[in-house]
Amino acid sequence: MQNIDTLLKKVRRIHFIGIGGSGMCPLAEILHSEGYQLSGSDNNPGDTLERIKALGIPVFMGQRAENIGDAEMVVYTAALLPDNPELVAAKESGVPTFERAELFGAISRLYRHCIGVCGTHGKTTTTSMLTQMLLEAQLDPSAVIGGKLPKIGANGRVGKSDLFVCEACEFKDTFLSLSPSVAVILNIDEDHLDYFKTLENLIHSFHRFADMATDAVIYNGDDANTLKALEGVGEKTKITFGFSEKNDWYAANLSTVRGAFYAFDAVHGGKVLGRVTLAVPGKHNVLNALAALAAAVYAGADFDAARRGLEAFGGAGRRFENLGTYRGITFVDDYAHHPAELRVTLEAAMQMDFRRVWAVFQPFTYSRTYMLMDDFAEVLRIPDKCVLTEIMGSREVNTYGVRTEQLAAKIPGSVWFNTFDEVADHVLANAGEGDLVLTLGCGDIYKAAKLMVRRLKAEN
Repeated sequence: MQNIDTLLKKVRRIHFIGIGGSGMCPLAEILHSEGYQLSGSDNNPGDTLERIKALGIPVFMGQRAENIGDAEMVVYTAALLPDNPELVAAKESGVPTFERAELFGAISRLYRHCIGVCGTHGKTTTTSMLTQMLLEAQLDPSAVIGGKLPKIGANGRVGKSDLFVCEACEFKDTFLSLSPSVAVILNIDEDHLDYFKTLENLIHSFHRFADMATDAVIYNGDDANTLKALEGVGEKTKITFGFSEKNDWYAANLSTVRGAFYAFDAVHGGKVLGRVTLAVPGKHNVLNALAALAAAVYAGADFDAARRGLEAFGGAGRRFENLGTYRGITFVDDYAHHPAELRVTLEAAMQMDFRRVWAVFQPFTYSRTYMLMDDFAEVLRIPDKCVLTEIMGSREVNTYGVRTEQLAAKIPGSVWFNTFDEVADHVLANAGEGDLVLTLGCGDIYKAAKLMVRRLKAEN
């Protein structure tokens, strides 16, 4: 197996299988800016694919063996099946092939300062906040984000500085491929137990990521699992954030606007640096903001510039994303798919000035639904109305025998449907003026939100 770092110094022609994926597109943009000759293929049109084409990178629709051409390296997404014709052709012809995470790691080593933002919850929001702060501070970072940042209209950018901000995902230990100078750990909660098996194994992986950071670890000093992960981490700068005054960064004098949007004094080293008013709802976003502020200031940003960037941040794509108000009904889409994420999102929604809150939730993966069934049932009792879809199994086979019907039986008054058309029929027949319809999940539930919006637009 050839070393990807060494190979990147030798090759110039690289082919991406699935180049339009949200995780692939920003990596391709960075390599393109470095002068590599790229090509790619994908099965689905979309905004990211158009960005790639606009750079002059040739893209094939559909995947065929001949698409790899004279590529000297092939990069593919983790979702690819082993019998993919391009992947098979590359391996048969001896072209080195690498999964996206390996390339992501190699790219992180192209920058002197790599800030990796990890945690069970809040990665995309915090990475987006941090990127926007650094842009406001004119530090010109490159970035790879798990969702679209409206300020740049994309989920990544190529900067000219030696600063790289990236979302570091723990799923299948992907983040261990990265080489961070700074590790930001937001929180650690039970998730991906189909892979990690136990919370202890998950904590150990975060420990390894923290230990890999060469310069500093910025972490939640109020989170017991995170503190456990930091035990025994080697000598480096350690910076804590949280609500407790024992932390290096903490929030004081919290107040709310409309019950869900927080303002607070940002305190660092015992000194109030200034008051911050957030444009994203929920108390959990105060913690995300503190983490981003700590990372931005550590990276050299002026606090006032960082605050301006933070206060201008209105959310990332699919993170409490307001899709508009039609027939008096407000539609918001959110990526929350774990009980802890659902809780903070639904509690924030319930504090807003809506007549009723509708939660339209798509469970994601059989293992998570089965293992956390009671936790899901508890948090989905928070909204006024709960509508469920069938479980999106994604990469799994349903060896658990779990069904949405079982979850619905634990939530009084809930209903469940097999199709998005049925979901739309029910919600639009029963939701009224002043209601909030909140679609939730990390699968394709956003399609249900767009379907409902499309139907109401057609009425006008």
